[in-house]
Amino acid sequence: MAIVKPFCGVRPPQNLVEKVQSRPYDVLNSDEARAEAEGNEMSLYHIIRPEIDFPVGTDEHNPEVYAKAAENFAKFQQNGWLVQDEKEQYYIYAQTMNGKTQYGLVVCAYVEDYMNGVIKKHELTRKDKEEDRMKHVRVNDANIEPVFFAFPDCAELDRVVASYTAEAPVYDFTAQLDGFRHQLWIVDKDEDIAIITNEFAKMPALYIADGHHRSAAAALVGKEKADNNPNHRGDEEYNYFMAVCFPASQLTIIDYNRVVKDLNGLTSEQFLSALDKDFVVELKGEEIYKPDALHNFALYLDGKWYSLTAKEGTYDDADPIGVLDVTISSNLILDNILDIKDLRTSKRIDFVGGIRGLGELKRRVDSGEMRAALALYPVSMKQLVDIADTGNIMPPKTTWFEPKLRSGLVIHKLS
Repeated sequence: MAIVKPFCGVRPPQNLVEKVQSRPYDVLNSDEARAEAEGNEMSLYHIIRPEIDFPVGTDEHNPEVYAKAAENFAKFQQNGWLVQDEKEQYYIYAQTMNGKTQYGLVVCAYVEDYMNGVIKKHELTRKDKEEDRMKHVRVNDANIEPVFFAFPDCAELDRVVASYTAEAPVYDFTAQLDGFRHQLWIVDKDEDIAIITNEFAKMPALYIADGHHRSAAAALVGKEKADNNPNHRGDEEYNYFMAVCFPASQLTIIDYNRVVKDLNGLTSEQFLSALDKDFVVELKGEEIYKPDALHNFALYLDGKWYSLTAKEGTYDDADPIGVLDVTISSNLILDNILDIKDLRTSKRIDFVGGIRGLGELKRRVDSGEMRAALALYPVSMKQLVDIADTGNIMPPKTTWFEPKLRSGLVIHKLS
């Protein structure tokens, strides 16, 4: 059963939230963070992307950069740009994209639940990325950014959330870059805090939607602190890490597409002919074609769009991994035809989140940077849950959740 607890969040005063909040550290590079934070000393990028306070080109993994993150975190608190709440409480975080709102509960998840599999994963993590985030958690002694969980729908939690969201939020702003709305409410009534804790305790599992490296780093640092504390009791704050948990039915997974640099020595005609073996190939013309069902793909090649539909017998609907379109395309196109074996390391392929639209695929091919593009139908939440429940791992670059959580609305200190 899932263990969660309320916590004394560290967060900006209402009038400063738009100055402090930022995009997550891993959706932009140093140059983009530097540009977004320009002229704004309150931007959270000074904590999650502290290399922006050093000369351009400074290695973001330099020990001085991590130390700067901690220095800036302390400075934000000293200046009153971040203030810790006095009461342990939960928070409700709503995001609105394209007229659809999803309501998440900001909680502290239990480190041991991550270790024993109650918190379920669907992606592999890389040790170097884990260690980077571990250093960041260690030096700040805090989870500066939340992870993103899904949980089975719960009518009682929906009722509690609805009772708060009927009132005015503490934070309410629209992000300038993408136009998505973000709102925050505080759950401070003891009876509601108890209901939330008890309802999560009935859940057999929570699911990592986004933030596998942050989850791993937060849990590993928590375990590390427990192992290094001779007086460890088990109720210390470091036994928990911050997560925003959404009902699974509210979440939107969008497509995660591929662009390739070459056709492995094949001409366009030879490539299309090779596709005929496992796919029904249909020319769609110059208008953008978007896949309309599972096992249907869109190919952009030489200024034209094609529909590719996997033939019966090329996939196994009973296999939670084999049925995924990322598996079908990886095996039958990228591996068998283009000889791209490892999506994590190959320099011949790149990935484009569907939030950028299929026009971005066309642009990158038309520019000559890429030779062809492949658009996929998005994975469903049911597929993600099935894979996590069976202990399987999705292929790389399978899921893209949107909207992304904004960082800086709430922070969790480990002590």
